[in-house]
Amino acid sequence: MADQQWSGVRHRVVALGVQPSSGEVFGSHGHRWVLEDPLTDDGLADLEAQMGVRLPDDYRSFLTCVGAGGAGPAYGLFPVRRVQGRWRWEGDGADLADLAMLARPFPEHGPDPEALDALLAVRPEEEDFEEIEDFDDAIEAWDERWEPLMFAPERTVGAIVISHLGCAQREWLIISGTHRGTVWSDCRADDADLVPLLDQDGKPVTFARWYTDWLQKAELTAHQPATNA
Repeated sequence: MADQQWSGVRHRVVALGVQPSSGEVFGSHGHRWVLEDPLTDDGLADLEAQMGVRLPDDYRSFLTCVGAGGAGPAYGLFPVRRVQGRWRWEGDGADLADLAMLARPFPEHGPDPEALDALLAVRPEEEDFEEIEDFDDAIEAWDERWEPLMFAPERTVGAIVISHLGCAQREWLIISGTHRGTVWSDCRADDADLVPLLDQDGKPVTFARWYTDWLQKAELTAHQPATNA
């Protein structure tokens, strides 16, 4: 039986796609209001068996009641597909997630803030170099110290990338650990560690809240008169 929290959601998304102003919704040109077919119960069971972990309840019911991905926040919800017998999420940056470590708990803390601040303090600046080649060498050497600290694979165990916002900014769904079921923002491209998305009351945003809030806002935008380019 379809989960009641997703009742009518697929129909609402499809209806949005035919609104004259649907193109005004940020990122809609990426997903084009298309939803993948829902997973079957057998497909979901196979996915979870391969991953070695049960997905958060609201996300797993979305997969079987609404769709396996497609139209959603930003440029869309990354679809999960079975390719040559193996399941994987597909999208810009989806491969950042280590699917072999989804059962491991998502870490409570990221890199040491003091270590990050110390390294940022010595980041090379182009104006400090007379020759661009010298700056290129210096920033490359700095990156070799920065990336292992900020982008260590251990930082995102127990999580999958579910959406891309552009400019290398992404959102993750936590699968395992104390933060299971919540969505986190990833702005590491802008030198900031992952942080949980919070609602107006300061509570962590769940997958269901993340998706339905987007849908409500998209409906308000799409029902406005289209603006002239």
